[in-house]
Amino acid sequence: MSVHVIYYKDGAKMMRPVLTREEYLQLRGSEKQQEVIKLVRSGEDRQKNRLIQMNYSCLPNEDGTLKGSTLMSTTIGMDVDHIKAEEMQSVGERILEKKDELGLLMLELSARGKGYHLVFKRRPELTQEENLKWASDLLGVEYDKGAKDITRVFYTTTASEEDLLFLDDEIFCPLPAPPLGECSDAPSVINQTPSTPPKGEVEGAGRFPTHYHGTPYSEIIQKYWELFNDGKEPVDGDRNVLTFELAMTLRGICGYSLEKMMQIIPNYWKAPSDSPFGGGEQNCSPEEEAEWRKTIENALKEPRKGMPYRLKQVLQALKSQSAVKACGGTLQTPPPMPSKLPPLVRLLTKNVPDFYKPAVASAVFPALGAHLHGVKFRYWDNVEHEATFMNVLIGSQSIGKGSIKKPIEYIMEDIRLRDQPNRQREAEWKQKNPGARQKKDPRPTDICIQMLIDNLTDAVFNQRIVDAHNNGQRFIYTIVDEIEALKKVTSKGTADEVGLLIRKAFDNSLAGQERVGADSVSGIAPLRWNFNASTTPPNARKFFWKMVNDGTVSRLDVSTIIRSDDDDTPPVLGIYDHAFAQELKPYIERLDAASGLIECAQAKRLALDMRQENSDAARLYESEAYRVLSYRANVIAWLKGMVLYVAHGCKWSKEIADFVRWTEQYNMWCKMLYFGQELEKELRYEVEIQRQSGPKNLLDLLPDEFNREQYFQMRESLGRSGDGGNALRVWTNRGYIVLDEVSGRYCKTETYKLKFGTKL
Repeated sequence: MSVHVIYYKDGAKMMRPVLTREEYLQLRGSEKQQEVIKLVRSGEDRQKNRLIQMNYSCLPNEDGTLKGSTLMSTTIGMDVDHIKAEEMQSVGERILEKKDELGLLMLELSARGKGYHLVFKRRPELTQEENLKWASDLLGVEYDKGAKDITRVFYTTTASEEDLLFLDDEIFCPLPAPPLGECSDAPSVINQTPSTPPKGEVEGAGRFPTHYHGTPYSEIIQKYWELFNDGKEPVDGDRNVLTFELAMTLRGICGYSLEKMMQIIPNYWKAPSDSPFGGGEQNCSPEEEAEWRKTIENALKEPRKGMPYRLKQVLQALKSQSAVKACGGTLQTPPPMPSKLPPLVRLLTKNVPDFYKPAVASAVFPALGAHLHGVKFRYWDNVEHEATFMNVLIGSQSIGKGSIKKPIEYIMEDIRLRDQPNRQREAEWKQKNPGARQKKDPRPTDICIQMLIDNLTDAVFNQRIVDAHNNGQRFIYTIVDEIEALKKVTSKGTADEVGLLIRKAFDNSLAGQERVGADSVSGIAPLRWNFNASTTPPNARKFFWKMVNDGTVSRLDVSTIIRSDDDDTPPVLGIYDHAFAQELKPYIERLDAASGLIECAQAKRLALDMRQENSDAARLYESEAYRVLSYRANVIAWLKGMVLYVAHGCKWSKEIADFVRWTEQYNMWCKMLYFGQELEKELRYEVEIQRQSGPKNLLDLLPDEFNREQYFQMRESLGRSGDGGNALRVWTNRGYIVLDEVSGRYCKTETYKLKFGTKL
């Protein structure tokens, strides 16, 4: 047989023949194979290791090649890569045109889709390298110097017509029997007759399962390096110690089996393939192979304990990560917008490139909602809500978060114009009634200023709330470039105060102040406050680090901007002009004219359906964070639907329904991406722990990670008696610390930090 599939046995890479076309297509056509190819071609290159590997060029094992073959193959596998995008089609056509002269047996698109793998008949009079050079000259393609290794394997693609471009059944013909006396210690390939691989091998994984509770081991390892080595894999200089630590972490979920661990733990002594497209890998020396094996054996010899803390962190991170996928899209890309948008959303997003559209489509609602006054909507649970939207746009620096400003500027233009004379009247009243004046004229009660600057005192903020309520139950509105600027909305200038305002605003709770002095601003009114704020991912986590589990984050409408790393095309915005304003005008007028209680049966049914879908998804992905965040995400999406319902003349449509469903998934995707993992941690440790001063005093003085020696030195410096072992056990039992079995260090837990106020 000329086709072999790779698997592992006793820690060694093996291969076995693929005997029929049916089996070959079954291997290529699995759901996993199709899923991984999509991930690889979307940019997740590390996923390539999960693809099935095939070998089409092999020698008997005595020559140092992969175990499992006893005869030289009659075929040769070849990479054709380094092809310009515009030449891909012509190169493929050229290969097929010369298939008879070449002796072509198989042609496939490479894993990344930027080259080809082909298999042709070996010319026995030529060496491996001479065969490859001959084929390269025949096809007029660049010779791949890195592909002369006869044991080269290829990452296989799918069985679709787009991937498998040509397949001749001759590739499955049996090889001739070896001459008598040759290969006597190995069974003949002809005698190897398994029509299907052992259990697990269809996934290309050998005799062991490829997943731990549904999660591929490859993803566990990838997340491990992300959490504990800045996403970097081991290299020369640190691969011994890092591979040992990885083995210590994974051995418990590998059944303490050397064979299984050698299948799962990569050999970081191996050099990567030189080819960016071909998908092969080079072998390491026998000494390096032995060193890799010895490192894993040493980890297995260490005393066995419970599940390492590091592994718990990795599995929890992956759990949160999987819940991100529950929202649609992938880990790198949010759920795609509907192809057909409601007319108002289509108008407001038409002047920005596609990758800005989701952010703009979310960011416009605080401004749209500010036009509704005296309007209430009744949710499916009969609780009445107003059009409250607080949007936080999270994106990396210089990615274009300012793209939301122009649409918002045009939406708010009529309110800005109404505010101007009111600001002038207020300034004139202040001028006539200076602070030193004993008897002041009453402040005009019909002054209402809705657009706020980002530097206010408590008195001014309170005055704006009361004025807005007394003049038609209107909203006040703020837009800031950075979330930190919201601290200046009140005198206290703290993130905690902003969080309190967010929680009150979402529920339109009473806010304000009561003062005794004649000159003091007094008044209490429902807080109707919509805002737009932007920030970066690190600043978002820093600002809301104490508010992930108190209901603040769940009340936000979170959006983001995702742009491909290789897309360096400068974004070009459309023109906002008088024509745009005129097209927008009727929608704004409908919002301004609305009043009273407005209901929509279709919107209510949709919200109920989405609630059930969210409940099912939370159970499926076992994500408490998803469940908690979905409650208010559903309300926010439903409110957007109601605003669109009013803006379109109280008409419901499929486009509005599709947008509502998408905007909830998008909001949830962003929240789970940026806050989901932290919320999962806090919910996991939410069981009330008795606060006791005893264990806190000494533990507070120790760093977040410490070893026993540091602990004993700290005890001695405080004059504590005894060995301190009991205190360590108490802290561990109460969930304040955990022992990292890999590093031998104690780590303070989120439970301790949250309960005792230590900043994360």
